[in-house]
Amino acid sequence: MMKKRMMAAMLAGAMVLSMTACGNSGDAGSAAGTGGDAGAETPAADAGADAGQEAETPVAEPTGPVELVVTTTFAGEDSNAQNYKDAVKAWEAETGNAVVDTSATSDETFKTRVATDFETGSEPDVLFFFNGADSNSFIEAGKVVSIDEIRAEYPDYASNMNDDLIVASLVDNKKYAVPANGYWEAMFVNTEILEAAGVAMPGANYTMDQFKADCEKIKAAGYAPIAAALGNIPHYWWEFAIFNNQSPATHLEIPESAGDENGQAWVAGMNDIKELYELGYFPDNTLSATDDETFAMFTEGKAAFLIDGSWKVGGIVSACQSDPNDPATLDSAKLDKFDVTYVPGKGDRKATDLVGGLSSGYFITRKAWDDPAKRAAAVSFVEYLTSDEMVPKFAQHGASALKNAPEVDSSQFNVLQIKAMNMMAGTTSLTGAVQDLFAGDCRVSTFDGMPEIVTGRVAAEDAVAEGLEAYHNQ
Repeated sequence: MMKKRMMAAMLAGAMVLSMTACGNSGDAGSAAGTGGDAGAETPAADAGADAGQEAETPVAEPTGPVELVVTTTFAGEDSNAQNYKDAVKAWEAETGNAVVDTSATSDETFKTRVATDFETGSEPDVLFFFNGADSNSFIEAGKVVSIDEIRAEYPDYASNMNDDLIVASLVDNKKYAVPANGYWEAMFVNTEILEAAGVAMPGANYTMDQFKADCEKIKAAGYAPIAAALGNIPHYWWEFAIFNNQSPATHLEIPESAGDENGQAWVAGMNDIKELYELGYFPDNTLSATDDETFAMFTEGKAAFLIDGSWKVGGIVSACQSDPNDPATLDSAKLDKFDVTYVPGKGDRKATDLVGGLSSGYFITRKAWDDPAKRAAAVSFVEYLTSDEMVPKFAQHGASALKNAPEVDSSQFNVLQIKAMNMMAGTTSLTGAVQDLFAGDCRVSTFDGMPEIVTGRVAAEDAVAEGLEAYHNQ
């Protein structure tokens, strides 16, 4: 358990570091390039060459046309889906190589698919994936290559990144994934509904008591206060409900049991969600609806609040376009009715204490690394997608690990992205998601079992105890 606590603490440190520049200024440059400390003196290649070897440093240039299989989460409503397609096309044109793209929207099904691909030997050559517990299985199996191993041959690999912000694996404390962009989780708001219900836009000091009072007004006005599919994607409410009974200092500690102090915080969080359900603040079909359906309620003016990640900005923008795939069809007046603010706080967690960080990155698989025809191409691809020029396009209003993030022209952002940058400028802390440490079967009793918990068919304490038992027995 001591090892697990140590790894959680390290992850927490990396997440908070990634926030440093983001909270210092409201300008687009600092918001889009978090962690870009030009004065950081982190060795770029601990395993690499000395000064006398620099001239012989291999350059990641494939010797001939190569076809790489690449899997990422840049798909569907992800705001970087088009950026990714454009980058791939440019890399293909520059190198003459080809990419077989198997990207998909990130959800539990996608995570299971990735794990299964590794188990069956069908893994991609390059994978953009989560660097928390979800990657444990293929790291334990030796199916991906560490950054240090890659640097032994390519010393400049990821040398433009601040190594302190590259998250280490929970398995062996080695670093595998080169980050491109960070994330944050916050509360999106349909301001048109708030106006109809006579509710003010929530601010930096928003509390759960104020939130419940506002939900009551919204419900009385004939709208669903909260857009959430508790039977499909309870993730964000699960995370913040637990966080609201803890603090940034304790959020990444997995309880020993449901009966200890931290375990009781988890139980209280589940019961807080149950209370909101009993008060009728979720959609009537929250236990049977899909996340796509409740998101549509939010964008179509039927639900007021949506807790989700920074990637959802792209989905909201697309929903305001007559053609979701054509930015030129954006209805600016419709987009202006959406805003983003802090998740209501409780106890030791301020509303401005958010969940976020650098939880994903590019892995190079052992299969590609051991293939003489693909090794250089895989390195070239990751270097291209994580270059100083490319990362800001992906980071946008989020975080990055670049040492020297270039200035970003705020005029290139839409109104919701600007609102997101302003919101992030007021954030007091950024803590990693504890569900990234508590993955797989551990989450079944509270994720899949959320309908049972909120309807009272299963006690919250029993569901939490079942999940923690699975965690400690794995």
